[in-house]
Amino acid sequence: MAEILDESTNLESHTVGIYRTAATVKGGRRFSFGALVVVGDRRGKVGYGYAKSPEVPTAIEKAQKRARQSLITVPMAGTTFPHEIEGRACASTVRLMPASPGTGVVAGGTVRAVMEIAGISDCLTKCTGSTSKLNTVRAVIDGLGKLRTREQIAELRGVEITTSDIEERIERGSKFMPSKTEGEKMAAPVNTVGQDRGGRGGRGGRGGRGGGRGGRGGDRGAPAQAPAASEAPAEAKAEGGDSSES
Repeated sequence: MAEILDESTNLESHTVGIYRTAATVKGGRRFSFGALVVVGDRRGKVGYGYAKSPEVPTAIEKAQKRARQSLITVPMAGTTFPHEIEGRACASTVRLMPASPGTGVVAGGTVRAVMEIAGISDCLTKCTGSTSKLNTVRAVIDGLGKLRTREQIAELRGVEITTSDIEERIERGSKFMPSKTEGEKMAAPVNTVGQDRGGRGGRGGRGGRGGGRGGRGGDRGAPAQAPAASEAPAEAKAEGGDSSES
C-alpha cells in the first residue's frame, strides 16, 4: 500500500521489504531491522532507499529520506519505455522491454513496485541471476537511469531520427484502446439470476405451508379456485331458456 509523503510534489512511498538481523551479545540477542523503500510521483520520478534501525518505523523513515535524495527522472514514451534496456547490480540482471498500450506491467512483485511508483503501466520484464529484493531494485533503477529519448540519441549521434520502432508500436496499439468519453458513467451490472423462473420464487420453506421450494409447494397446499359467482347463474339461465323454448 502506497503512502503519500508530500502532497505538494505528489510523492508516494512503497515499502518493498523489511529485514531482521540479530547479533548475539553477552546479554542475549540484539535485533536490528532494515527497510527497503521505493519513492516516486507516478509521473516519471523514482528513487529507492535502504536503511537500518533498532525499530521498524525509524528504519522506514530513514529509508524514505534516502530515497528522496536519490530521485531520478525516467524518460517515457507514452506509458512505456522509449527503448529496450538492461540493468545490472551485483549478481542481479533485469531486462526492461517496452510494450504496446494495454499490455500492463508483466513483472514480479519487486519490479512491479518500482514500475508502478514510477508511472509506467505497459512493459515486459525478465529477471535473471540473483532474486534478492535489494539487488533487483538496484538493477531496475540502473536500467531506468540508462534510458534515453529519441531526441537525446539523435543529438548525441548527430543524425536525424524521424520515428522509432517503439513509437510506431504505440501508435498502432492506441487504435485498439477504448476512447475515453466524458459523460454518464456506465451502469453497474444487475443480478438477474432466478428471474427467468417466473413465479417459482427462491428457496423458501418446505411444502405449501412455508411457501414451498419456489412456488411448487405453494401450489400444492393452496385450494383450487372456485368459478366466479357471476358466471354460474349466467350459465344456468342460458340452459333454462333453451328448455322453455323447446
